[in-house]
Amino acid sequence: MRNRDFGRRYREAGKRRLGGLPFHRRHRKLIVGVLSFVLIVVGAGASYAYLLNSKFGNIAKVKTSGLKNRPDPDKGKALNVMLLGSDKGKALPGVPAHTTLAQDAKARKWPSGKYRSDTLMIVHISANRKHVYLVSIPRDTYTMLYDATGTAERREKINAAFSYYGPNGTISTIEHLTNVRMRHLAIIDWAGFKDLSRAVGGVPVFIPKPFYDPSQKIQWNAGKQTLEGKKALAYVRTRYGLQNGDFDRIARQQNFLRAMMKKMLAKGTLRNPVKLTRTLSALTQNLTVDAEWNSGDMRGLALSLRGTQAEDVTFLTAPVAGTETLPGVGSVVRLDEMKTARLFRAMKRDTMGGYVRKHPGDVLKSDKEIS
Repeated sequence: MRNRDFGRRYREAGKRRLGGLPFHRRHRKLIVGVLSFVLIVVGAGASYAYLLNSKFGNIAKVKTSGLKNRPDPDKGKALNVMLLGSDKGKALPGVPAHTTLAQDAKARKWPSGKYRSDTLMIVHISANRKHVYLVSIPRDTYTMLYDATGTAERREKINAAFSYYGPNGTISTIEHLTNVRMRHLAIIDWAGFKDLSRAVGGVPVFIPKPFYDPSQKIQWNAGKQTLEGKKALAYVRTRYGLQNGDFDRIARQQNFLRAMMKKMLAKGTLRNPVKLTRTLSALTQNLTVDAEWNSGDMRGLALSLRGTQAEDVTFLTAPVAGTETLPGVGSVVRLDEMKTARLFRAMKRDTMGGYVRKHPGDVLKSDKEIS
C-alpha cells in the first residue's frame, strides 16, 4: 500500500511540475512555430525554383552545337561561359532591324555588320561553386578571327568577330585565342543594363573627377552617384573622354557590375518577391544563351550559387603588353602572350585562385582608383 501511495504521489507531483499534459500538447506552440519556419523556408526555396523555371524558360536561344575545331572539353565541373554585351542591331539592306539576334542566328546567312559587341568577358565558375572570376578581353585585342565553322579568316580587332561571324564565330575566335572550351554562351542586350539598374533601384558609382564624353555628349560630374536607366547605360558605354580610353571603360564596366551585383545579392532583393521577379525579368528578357544550356541546368547553377557574395567574385583583365597603330586597322591592343597563356591555363585547370595570388595587380581596382 505504501508503495502504491508513493507512486501516486510521484505521478501527481510530475503532473504539477509538467502541467499534467503530454509533451506534444505542452509544446504545441513551439512545434507549430518550428514547422511553420521549415515550411516557409521550403516554400521559399520551392517558389524561388519555380520562379527560376518560369523565367529561364523564356530566354532566347542560339544553336552552337555545329561548331568545329574546338579545344578539348575541360576536366572537372568548373564552368567557363563566354559573356557578350550587344546592341539590338541596326537595319541593313535586305536585313530588317526588327528581327532578333536569335532569329538572325537561325537564318541561312548571318547579317554581317548588323550587331556590335564592345564588351567581351569570360566567366569562370569554380567547380565547388564558391568562386567566380570575370576576365575581360579588350575590344581592340588584335588576333586571328575565326568564322562559324572554326576556319581562320583574317587578323583583326577581336570585337569584329561578333559583327562579322556571329555568336559561333565569336566562340571559335575566343577558343582559339585561349585554348579554353567555352561550355556556354550568354549575350546580354545593352538595354538589359538599363532594365537591371532600374529593377535593383539604381546602382551606386563613384566618379573621381569630372569629364566630358563627346561621343554621347554627356558631362559627368565628380563624386558619388546612383545611376539607373539611360544614365546607367551611358556610364557603362562611355569610352571617350577617359584618360586611358578602353582600359578605363573596362574598369568602369566591371566596377558597375560589381556594384550592381551587390544590389542583386542583397537580402532586400532576394527576399522581396516583387524585386526578385523584376530583377529576373530584366535579366532574362534581355538575354540570349546557347540552345544546349537548358532551363534545368541554369536553375541548378543559380541555386548552387545562392550563397555567393560580391566578395566571392573577382574581376580581371587579360594581361596587356602594349598598344600600337596598324595601317588600315587603327589602334590595337597586344596581349602579353606568356602571362595570358598562364591565365588561361589556370582557367582551364580551375586554379584561378593561384593565378590571382601570384598576380594581384591584375585584379580590378576600386572605382576611386580609375577615371
